[in-house]
Parts: sequence; structure tokens; C-alpha cells
Amino acid sequence: EVQLVESGGGLVQAGGSLRLSCAASGFTFDHYAMGWFRQAPGKEREGVSFIMRSDGATYYADSVKGRFSISSDNAKNTVYLQMNRLKPDDTAVYYCVARPWDISTLDYEYDYWGQGTQVTVSS
Repeated sequence: EVQLVESGGGLVQAGGSLRLSCAASGFTFDHYAMGWFRQAPGKEREGVSFIMRSDGATYYADSVKGRFSISSDNAKNTVYLQMNRLKPDDTAVYYCVARPWDISTLDYEYDYWGQGTQVTVSS
């Protein structure tokens, strides 16, 4: 059974930083993508950032480019999202996701989801 367990959310002031972690277990695929979606109240779900564990290829939404950085520790089966220069607009529930083969920015193409972690940025 595939499980994704997130940690690292919280409350931070604008301009601050947080690091989210997502520990994965139960995968039987050699090649898969992991990453993060976020959803704020009243807004559509947004693909934030993704990484291919096999070759390190990454994707960032325009809204986070230059501020967020995704990385993967394959030995620990863990993906990290370093979030710097946070803004109130980054406030959302952040969900870790995974799917086999390649990166997608479409939420319905992800088979596996974590429980979500709240990130709140105060102004």
C-alpha cells in the first residue's frame, strides 16, 4: 500500500520560510514523480512543484518560481519543498502527491495523495 506522509506546515510571517517534507512508502515503481498541489479556500487547486525521482527533472508554477525549491532524497524516499520569501497568497493546504512515470500538472492524473498540511502566511 502506497502511503505519503507530510510534515512541516505551520504559521509564518510574510517573508519567512518553511520546509515541507513528504515521506513515501510502498512504491513498487522505479520511475515516478512526486510533488505538491495546494488549495486555498475558494480557489482552484494549483500544481506547485514536482520532481522526477529518476532524473531530478523539476517543474515549478510561475507563482512560486525563484522562491520555492523542490528536492528529493531517494535513500529516504522523501521529497522536500523549501519555501522562501513566503507571501500571504501562499496560504493554503499543501498536498503531497505521487504518480508513476512522469510529471503532470493535472491533479486527476495523480494516483496517490497525502493527508495535507496547512501553511498559513500572515501579513
